[in-house]
Amino acid sequence: MDLTTVDLTDPDLYVPAVPHQLFAQLRRDHPVFWHEEQDGPGFWSVMRYHDLVAVNRNSATFSSYTGGALMMSWNEEVLAQQRLMMLNMDPPMHTRYRRLVNKGFTPRMVAELEQTVVDRTRQLVTEARLKGEFDLVADIAAELPLQVIAELMGVPQEDRHKVFDWSNRMVGSNDPEFTEAPELATEAAMELFAYADALTAERHADPHDDLLSILVHAEIAGDRLSQLEVDLFFMLLSVAGNETTRNQIAHGTLALIENPDQRKLLIERPELLDSAIEEMLRYASPVMHFRRTATKDTKIGGQRIAEGDKVIFWHASANRDEEVFQDPDRFDITRTPNEHVAFGGGGSHFCLGANLARLEMRIMFTELMQAMPDLELAGEVQRLRSNFINGIKHLPVAAG
Repeated sequence: MDLTTVDLTDPDLYVPAVPHQLFAQLRRDHPVFWHEEQDGPGFWSVMRYHDLVAVNRNSATFSSYTGGALMMSWNEEVLAQQRLMMLNMDPPMHTRYRRLVNKGFTPRMVAELEQTVVDRTRQLVTEARLKGEFDLVADIAAELPLQVIAELMGVPQEDRHKVFDWSNRMVGSNDPEFTEAPELATEAAMELFAYADALTAERHADPHDDLLSILVHAEIAGDRLSQLEVDLFFMLLSVAGNETTRNQIAHGTLALIENPDQRKLLIERPELLDSAIEEMLRYASPVMHFRRTATKDTKIGGQRIAEGDKVIFWHASANRDEEVFQDPDRFDITRTPNEHVAFGGGGSHFCLGANLARLEMRIMFTELMQAMPDLELAGEVQRLRSNFINGIKHLPVAAG
C-alpha cells in the first residue's frame, strides 16, 4: 500500500461509511505508521487493539495534557484553556478533577434517573410511532440524551435545543449542514460557555437538586472545583453526553435493521439486550479516535516514537481487530467476550458517562423492540462529515 495516498484526516472519507476495509489493510500491513498532515506536524497512526490499550493506559508516556486529546493542534493560548478541561488532563490533575466530578456520577445518581429515562423514552417512541414515518435521529435518538442531560445538569427543558444547536455546530464544524464556516464552531463554543457560566453562577447562589449544583459545591479535603472548571465540564458533558449516545442509538437501530436475523433473535430473547448493546458499541464506535503526545522516546508495536510526537489511536479500527474479535465485521448480539474499547479501553480516561449511556440504550431498545419490532428504512441514511465522530445525521424509518 502506498501510504502517501492514505488520508485518515479527510472528513469526506467517512461520509459514505467508516472505511473498515482500509483500516483492516492498515492493521495488517502498517499497524503503526507515520501519517503526514496538511495542517499539522503529522502523527503516528495506531490501528491495532492491543497497541491502543497500551497507549491509553500509559498516561506518563502518552500525555493528554501536552498537546490535548484531539487531533487538531492548538496555539499555546488556546492549549492553556483546553488543559483546564478533564479530557485534556493527565494524573494527578486528572485524578483530582475526576474525584470531584464523580460526586455527581454515583450509581445512586444514575439509578435515580432511570424512571425519568423510561418516561421520556416511552413518550418519544409513542409520538414517533403515531407519525408512521419519521427521522429516528431527530425524533428519538437526539431527543432522549438531550432531555436526559438537561434533566441531569439542571438545564431548563425549554433551553435544551440551544444546547443541541451549539453541540451540533461544534462537532459538525466540517459538515455544511451544521456549520457554514469552521470559525462558527468557535462561536458556538463561546455561546455554550457563556450559557454554562450564567447557569453555574445561579447554582452558586441558589443550589438545586441537580448535577450542576453538586459540582459547584463538591468538596474533598477542602478542594473544590472553580467556576471555570465547572463551566468547562458543562461544555464537555453537553457535547459528549449528547453526541455519543445519540449516534450510538442511531447506529444500533440501523445495525438491527440491516441484520434482521439478529433483530429477530433479540425480540425472541430479550435477555440478550445487554449483550446486544455491547455489540452495538463495538460494531459502530461513536468516537473514532483520540490523540496523545509522547513525553519521551518510546516504542509502540515495535515502532520507534520520538519525544514530542503526536499519536492518534483509532477506536473504530481497534474494535474490528481480527486478533481480538472473531469475524469482526459481523454484527453478533451473542458475542462473548466483547472487550470493546468504545468507552476508551481502560486507563484514567475511561468514559465517565458509560453507565448512563448504557442505561439510556437499554431503555430505548426495550421500548423500540416492543413498540416497533418491524422498523424499516424509509429513505437514505445521511452520515456526518467528520473524521472524529461516527455520526448519523438523518435516519428515515417507517414503523411496521
